[in-house]
Amino acid sequence: MASSSSHQARVPFPSDPAGGKPLDHEVPIHVVTEPSQLPVEFLNPSAAKQLIIGFDCEGVNLCRHGALCIMQLAFPDAIYLVDAIKGGESLIEACKPALESIYITKVIHDCKRDSEALYFQFGIKLHNVVDTQIAYSLIEEQEGRIRLPGDYISFVGLLADPRYCGMSYLEKEEVRALLRQVILPDIIVSFQYLQDPMFWTHRPLSEMMIRAAADDVRFLLCIYYKMMEKLNERSLWYLAVRGALYSRCFCINENNYADWSHIPPIPDNLTIEDDVPEEEILYVLDVPPGKMGRVIGRRGASILSIKESCNAEIFFGGAKGPPDKAFIIGPVSQVRKAEAMLKGKMVDIY
Repeated sequence: MASSSSHQARVPFPSDPAGGKPLDHEVPIHVVTEPSQLPVEFLNPSAAKQLIIGFDCEGVNLCRHGALCIMQLAFPDAIYLVDAIKGGESLIEACKPALESIYITKVIHDCKRDSEALYFQFGIKLHNVVDTQIAYSLIEEQEGRIRLPGDYISFVGLLADPRYCGMSYLEKEEVRALLRQVILPDIIVSFQYLQDPMFWTHRPLSEMMIRAAADDVRFLLCIYYKMMEKLNERSLWYLAVRGALYSRCFCINENNYADWSHIPPIPDNLTIEDDVPEEEILYVLDVPPGKMGRVIGRRGASILSIKESCNAEIFFGGAKGPPDKAFIIGPVSQVRKAEAMLKGKMVDIY
C-alpha cells in the first residue's frame, strides 16, 4: 500500500463520451522509498491484471554512466515517484519484473537513454514499450505528412498538439523554467549563470522537483489512448517492433543483445496483404576512433544526405556514448543501404 501524500496532480483522461472534451481529475503523488508502497499488481505482473502506465526516468547525465535518481510511474488513480537514491538498488530491483513484463505496457516519450540507464545500472531490459515519439511519427506517415530526417517531436511539442493533449506551451514552460533555476538560501539564481547538474540528487524532494517529475508522466496515458485510436494494424506492429529496437539501441555490449527478448514477428494478418511489411532490424556499425565527426560531416551534412537517401533511422551515442558506433534501425534493405553508404564515407577517411 502506498504511503499517504499531500501532493496531487491533475491528470487528463481521454475524453468525455458525451462532449468529447478531456476529463481531468486530481490524483495523489506518492514518493516511494520501499517496494511495499507500490501497487501489488505492479510488483507482481500477471495476465489476469494487465496494466498500462506512463513511465519516465530522471537522473544526472542519464545514460549508462550517469545516475538514475527517480522513476516516475503514472497510473490512472495515482502517480508514484520511485526514489532510487533513498530506496536504493533493492527498490529498483523490486520493479524489475514489471519493467521487463509483457503484461505491463510502459508508455514513454523517447525511451533510448532511460532504457540504457536501467540496463547498465540495474540489469533491467525494458520491455513492452509504447514510445509516443515513435507513435507520433507513424501517425504522421499514415496521414500523409512527410517528416524530415532527424525531425523528432519533442515532448513539449507533443503536449502542445491539440490532437493529443493541447496543453499550452506556457504551462509546460513554467515547469521547465523552474528546472533552469538553482535554489540557494534566500536566492534564486538563473540557470544561465549557475547550473546545477546534480539537481535530481537533492533530498528531500522539493515541491519543484515533485511537480516537474509528475509533469513528465501525468499526460502520457491520455496521449496513449488518443494515439491508439489513430494507429492502424500495420502501424501498431511497427510501433511494437521499433519500441523493442529503440529500447535496446544504446544497450550494446559484448553479447550483441543476446539477452534481450525476441523482436515481434510480422502478424499473420499483415502477411496476406499485397504490400507485406519488411522485417525491421537494428544494426550497429563501428566507426574508426576519432573519425565520427568526418562521418557525420560538417554541420551534419553527410549523415543528413544518407538519411534522405534511406528509409532508416541513424543514431550516434554522442557525448554520452557509446562512442565510435552508429546505430541503424529500419527495414532490412534500408538498413543495409545506410550501412553501405556509411562504410563508403569511412573509405574516404583512410
